[in-house]
Amino acid sequence: MAIAVVATSLTAIGMLTGVTTRGVRSIEQHIALVETARSVAAVLPSSTQLSSNEAIGDLYGSKWRVRVSPFSGGAAAPDSAWMPVTMSIRVQSPTGDAFDLQTVRLLRKRE
Repeated sequence: MAIAVVATSLTAIGMLTGVTTRGVRSIEQHIALVETARSVAAVLPSSTQLSSNEAIGDLYGSKWRVRVSPFSGGAAAPDSAWMPVTMSIRVQSPTGDAFDLQTVRLLRKRE
């Protein structure tokens, strides 16, 4: 009887450890994708320096794509030297997991 209780307890502990390990791996993968997206956004040149409104690349083994489009949340002030744009960043890991980030960035208007 005591052996059955010990075996059941060890089985439960083993199952819990397996679930926890998978959860930690998932969180680590998500954090890696988020940090890659932040790095891409930080080093990306302004859209005035891009040859098109889309850029692709590879960073830390993950593929990324950035699309820059006009901000649809309202018009910029006509006398301002800045204009808001929407940046859509997609990062995909080698395992196929993906992270999408949409943000607004202020860029200098072309003169």
